Amino acid sequence: MKRHQRTVTNLDAIKAMKRGEREAEQQRLGPGFHSFSRTHRSKKTYTRKQKHKSNYP
Repeated sequence: MKRHQRTVTNLDAIKAMKRGEREAEQQRLGPGFHSFSRTHRSKKTYTRKQKHKSNYP
């Protein structure tokens, strides 16, 4: 029996590039999810935690 040779398509190339970028990111930043666009919280935003209150030492 002959096996069919598979050709590399554009989608395969894109998948390989994404996989490589993800591995490089994990080596650079460590495992897990890392957000790159985080919204700036207002100082006036209500929170109950003492460390977020303005008069906390």
